[in-house]
Amino acid sequence: MTPYFFGYGSLVNRNTHSYPDGRPAQLQGWRRVWVRTAQRDMVFLSVEPDPTTTIDGLIAAVPGADWNALDARETGYDRISSGGAVLHDILPSPDMAHYSIAPKNQKQSGDNAILLSYLDVVVQGFLREYGTAGVTRFFDTTRGWDAPVLNDRAAPRYPRHQTLTRQEIALVDDNLDRLSAQVK
Repeated sequence: MTPYFFGYGSLVNRNTHSYPDGRPAQLQGWRRVWVRTAQRDMVFLSVEPDPTTTIDGLIAAVPGADWNALDARETGYDRISSGGAVLHDILPSPDMAHYSIAPKNQKQSGDNAILLSYLDVVVQGFLREYGTAGVTRFFDTTRGWDAPVLNDRAAPRYPRHQTLTRQEIALVDDNLDRLSAQVK
């Protein structure tokens, strides 16, 4: 049976990939978190175990179980089995995996920043899949908003950046304001 991945960040935005059979799903027992690594000067979106949290995301098929392209896209992350933690509507249930940055590869401090062009892509995906309530859940089930947010919209550094509508930009900015995130 074809395996699936669970995406919780940019993979929720279908404009950033062409994996088939994408559909909304949830991951139980995990929380999103912004983490710093020594690999890059930006902050990565990852997940960490949290038994009290369920996060929204998107699952999609990995045809032929060919993980190479997805593993390359997710460089710096470990692909881990999701076990039975993904709530979805596929029967029988296929093997599922998600990506996470191992604690040993994280660093606790530094001036790394969240790229606003990346966050825009993530929020656009959540808006399309889950509406404004889903965007609010994304912000509320993500830890690490104390990292600075680099406003790179004029010259996007994120390679899969997308064009947002004025309403989508306002939704991102309003949620950052709500969480008192530092945008520089």
